[in-house]
Formats: sequence, structure tokens, C-alpha cells
Amino acid sequence: MAAPIRIGTCSWADDALSKHWYPPGTPATERLPYYAERFSTVEVDSTYYRVPDEGMVRGWADRTPSGFVMHVKAFGLMTRHPVKLEQVPPDLREGLPVDARGRVDRPPREARAEIFRVFLSALEPLREQGKLGGILFQMPPYVVWKPSALDYLEWAREQVGTDRFLFEPRHRSWYAEDIRGELLRWLEERKMTWVVVDAPKTDGKNVPETLVAVTTPMAYVRFHGRNASTWNVRGGSAAHRFDYLYEEEELQEWAQPLRELSNEADEAYAFFNNNNQTNGVAQAPAGAQLLRKLLDEEGVPAA
Repeated sequence: MAAPIRIGTCSWADDALSKHWYPPGTPATERLPYYAERFSTVEVDSTYYRVPDEGMVRGWADRTPSGFVMHVKAFGLMTRHPVKLEQVPPDLREGLPVDARGRVDRPPREARAEIFRVFLSALEPLREQGKLGGILFQMPPYVVWKPSALDYLEWAREQVGTDRFLFEPRHRSWYAEDIRGELLRWLEERKMTWVVVDAPKTDGKNVPETLVAVTTPMAYVRFHGRNASTWNVRGGSAAHRFDYLYEEEELQEWAQPLRELSNEADEAYAFFNNNNQTNGVAQAPAGAQLLRKLLDEEGVPAA
């Protein structure tokens, strides 16, 4: 049996959805239930910026129906991104090395391990209700394919334990023709899910390619938009960087790859990360709803 493609967006609370998708006046506490009536899954990206607390996560779990699945993006320090000291939970800040810009700079693994512990502990309400999907590790573009990067990933995988580990690199070295086969085998051996991406069609070293593959029983696809002109703009927001409204023919290209992923996996997910608006239309839910319509027309199971 083919796995239905569960389609959703990366966040349910960004400005584009809040202003252009939810009915006017929808209270903040009612947005997730409204979203969950229309989509069966979501990717939580706010956790990249702050470690959630258990009370917050329990609220997510309690406001969504049975069977709903939430994937959670790893906090920046977990993926070797620079973060401001104030982004770290207060009781974990002491002794962390900080650079001249106030960012945590190469903390020892013992300190990182404590961040992992607190982060993963906060997700317990989702585990209890069977709603936790995977932990998304989107690595920074300066992390290249080399032994030290693999060593860190292997260590991080051990910290995550029985939770599912989703891996998305952003440097082209991970996509090299002579690396792909070895990389996919390496991930499969360690039960790490390869994240398939749709991104601008450029040769930039920090623009991931599309490599359709499955390394665990879960297939996972992220649609970042194809706006090459905003991808590397410094100082802009994520909404500006991923500002893109997909055309029907662009999403039609994905019918066959998603059919293949559906046939190879036990679970399959597709998320739209283009959280901006075009002429008052919130891009991510528009893309998600259009993709679901196109897959229905092609006979690819979608949820």
C-alpha cells in the first residue's frame, strides 16, 4: 500500500498566515485548531530560535486532534548555528563561551548535550499523545561533507535516541555525484531520514539540490520556493528569503517523485516553507492546497 502524502506548512503562526489565511479576528489560541481542521501535519520552526518548554508543547498537543503529526525543528545550537546567549534557556547559560557579537561560540559537547536533553524532554507531551513526528536537523551552509561533520551528526543522532532524526544539509558538497551513494547508505545505517528539498535552480554552493531518496521508512520533502534573487540577501527575514508562490506546473513536476516516495515509504510528508504572501494570498497554505489537489488528480494518495 502506498503511504498517503501528508501535506502541511512550516509553522502555523507566521505573519502571512495570521494576516491573510485565518479568518479575521481568530484568537492566537484558536489558530492551531483551525489549521488542524484543514491539515493533518505541521512543521514547528519556532523551536529553531528558542527551546520550547513542556507547558507550551502540551498546549500544542492538546489543541490538535488524534492522529495529527508535528515535526519539530532543532534549536540552533543543536545544528551548529550561531545563537545569541539570550536565546539559550537561562539555567543553561552559565559558562558558555561567547564571541564579540554576543553569540555562543563553539560550546563543549557536554554543554550541547544538556541543550539536547532539555529540548527533547520538553517534547514529551507530543510523545505521550503519539503526535511527535521527527526532529529536523537543518544544518548551516558552512557545514560541508567531511569526517568531522559526520562525527558530529553521529553524536547528535545518539543524543536524539529513539526519536526520529531528519537531516537536511545546505552545502552542495553533500550532493556531489561521487558522494550521494555513500551518504545515503551512511544515513540508512544510522536510521537518519534524508530530507528532499525543492529550492531555487542555481549553482550556488549554499543552495541545496533536489535528491529524491528514502533512507528510513519516512519520506520527507520541504518546498523552499524558487526565488534565487532573495536566497542570499543579508539581513532579511525568512519570509523575504523564501518569498515565492508556486505555479501549478511547478508543483505538477512533483507528482511522479511524490508517487515514488509514497510507494517506498511507510509515512510521507511534504511541507511548504515559503511563508510570505502574494497579493494577499498566504503562499504556504496556497501551495499545500494546490499540491493536494494536483496529487488527487494524478491518483497519488494525499492527506
